[in-house]
Amino acid sequence: MKAYSQDLRERVMAAIEAGEQSRAELSETFQVSESTIAKWKKRWRDTGSVAALPFGGGRRRALKECAAVIQSEVKRQPDATLEELCERVEAQTGVTASPSMMARELQVLALPRKKSRSMTANATRRA
Repeated sequence: MKAYSQDLRERVMAAIEAGEQSRAELSETFQVSESTIAKWKKRWRDTGSVAALPFGGGRRRALKECAAVIQSEVKRQPDATLEELCERVEAQTGVTASPSMMARELQVLALPRKKSRSMTANATRRA
């Protein structure tokens, strides 16, 4: 999505009010899609302004408040599975999380997941 300047928005609205060009001609003149012009025109009619709307902020992280618990659990047992981390966080905080949510939260917190080296080698492997 492209953010357009307030100046451009006002110039397009002034051209619409002048009524000398069609929406298609305005689109070509100002290098703005016709649907954008239609949205600006509707907003102008409804609110009297074509100012950009504030950014919505994105999705809220469900595990944000659990960061300290997650960090302590990863420190206590670095090779815990995502499922185990989810269970421990839920037991301590009451917040339910899926393994994919936990994986994203670990990335946000920059917590590496260490794999246990205690696993035995594959018995069919030849030396």
